[in-house]
This record gives sequence, structure tokens and C-alpha cells, in this order.
Amino acid sequence: MSTTTAGILFLAALVIALALVHVPLGDYMYRVYTRTGHARIERGIYRLIGADPDREQTWGGYARSALAFSAISVIFLFLLLLVQDKLPLVPAEPGTPMTAGLAWNTAVSFVTNTNWQNYAGESTLGHLAQAAGLSVQNFVSAAVGMAVAMAFVRGFVRSRTGTLGNFWVDLVRGTLRILLPLAVV
Repeated sequence: MSTTTAGILFLAALVIALALVHVPLGDYMYRVYTRTGHARIERGIYRLIGADPDREQTWGGYARSALAFSAISVIFLFLLLLVQDKLPLVPAEPGTPMTAGLAWNTAVSFVTNTNWQNYAGESTLGHLAQAAGLSVQNFVSAAVGMAVAMAFVRGFVRSRTGTLGNFWVDLVRGTLRILLPLAVV
């Protein structure tokens, strides 16, 4: 089979898969983001991070929350990558030394969901840095994007009100109720 044929078959399979799941998945996501109650584990997470899940945010508050979460994520991941050689489960001889510039580049790229790597990941990063840093960011950066998309939609729907929902609720629900179950499937 030629690469052109394989590409066309892949594209056709993708379109068919999207056509099959867009209604049930879209309906499920709608229910997740519009539900008013909070599960026990969600309330525990809100208490842990100090968020009030029952308070709606204005666009400014929502934007500040999203930017603050992303900034803290960049700093945490940057520091984790810098000190990974002092943590367990690190390669004895890394393929590429983790410099401050490389750590910053990696942290920013994973938090912004571009996931650009300028090194061979399996020979440069330890298992702990990959699991606690990069894998976590693969989930929460997608959840941040979904939360911002929900705020964008709510901005059109709620044009007469000053609120867009709650970033922390959207982030936690997107992670726990959408992304983690999809990862299991």
C-alpha cells in the first residue's frame, strides 16, 4: 500500500470515527460542563486548591485563573526538570544534559500543549520527570484548552451576564470526567 493510499484511508477512518462519536461525546461533554452539583472528589480538590466552586467568575477572573494556573505549571515543571538528576528513576548517563534553557523550553511547550522536545526524551528525562511532569501536563494543558473553549462558548451564550463559569470547576471536570475516562478507553 502506498503512503498516499494509507493517508487517504487514515483520513477516511478519522472522519468516520468523528461522525460516530460527535453526538454522544458532545452530549456527554455538555452534561459535564453544565452540571450544577459537585462530586465528593471534586469538592476535595477545590478545598485543596482553595477554589470556591459555587462562585461564577467574570471574564477577567477566569482569565487570571487560567493564566495563574499555567504560570504555576510552567514554574513547577521547569524546576522539576532542573532538579531531575537529584531525583530517583533518572538515567545514569543522560543523552542530552538538561540545561536551564532546555528545561524552560520544554516546560513552556508542554504547558502550552505544543509538546515540542529538543532531545531524546527516553534518554534525557527520568521516569519521575516524565510521569509527574510531562504526562500530567499532557492532561491538564488539554483541560485548560477545553475550559477556555467552554468560556468562549459561554461568552456568546451569556452575552447579557458578566460571568463565564468557574475556571477551576471546568479544569477539574474536564480532567476527571472527560480526559481520564477517554485515556482509559
